Amino acid sequence: MRGPRPAKLTRTPLNAIPAALVSASGFLLFVREDRLSGFLLLATALVVAGIINRRLLIDLALIGVGLTAMSLVPITTDISTEHMAVMGTAMILAVGIPYAVSRFVTKDHAIRFPVRTGQPWTRAEKWYLPAVLVIGYALMPVYMIRTGVYNNWPAVSDPDGIARLFLGTNVLGIWDELFFICTAFTLLRRHLPDWQANLLQAVLFTSFLWELGFHAWAPFFIFPFALLQARLFTITKSLSYIVTVHLLFDFVLFLVLIHAHNREWIDIFLY
Repeated sequence: MRGPRPAKLTRTPLNAIPAALVSASGFLLFVREDRLSGFLLLATALVVAGIINRRLLIDLALIGVGLTAMSLVPITTDISTEHMAVMGTAMILAVGIPYAVSRFVTKDHAIRFPVRTGQPWTRAEKWYLPAVLVIGYALMPVYMIRTGVYNNWPAVSDPDGIARLFLGTNVLGIWDELFFICTAFTLLRRHLPDWQANLLQAVLFTSFLWELGFHAWAPFFIFPFALLQARLFTITKSLSYIVTVHLLFDFVLFLVLIHAHNREWIDIFLY
């Protein structure tokens, strides 16, 4: 059976105010890299949420924990052991603390990571997967190479560097879905209509990837991608499916990065 949707709580239009402030704080923290303003806005959001509803305060605070953990470490594409350990620790805390609180403290089990749902993917869902590869093939080399954004990633040509790049892109892709979809979107939609929760998580998703290095016109395809991922999760209730979609894009990204830094390698792209 597919995992149940977390129980909805009492909603009021006022819930959107602190939720939007949390999303805006992510924009300040990741895009503007303004920690002072970002933390002040996050604190304001939590104060407003506390006035409106205690449960809303707790859920927004859990999202805030994740945003804070990630904002306190350098979010870069550095694939050195030291940086991967630091950023990896922050990623674990950003997902692990909200999950642990939801499961063991509040005991509402709002945050779930449904890997085995027992529900087979539909024909449309299966056909979307090769379509993802085609879209990635058409989009990623044009974006990464024509804009020069590929330079935000390290140039690797040795086996160890290539392995680290592959690991980094895949782990980060999985984490994106664990935090922005399974955690942030799930908590937001307990208090907001799905469309509002989706827009706000997409702002966070896009802001984080901007700081990571997806600059230029990346938000014009990352924002819709984030919206679609949340929608797919709503329909399939399957973490496995949205992670598969994301990793297919990341596989194309990985190949494009290798080619961009070593033009004679994997010379299969059009740009």
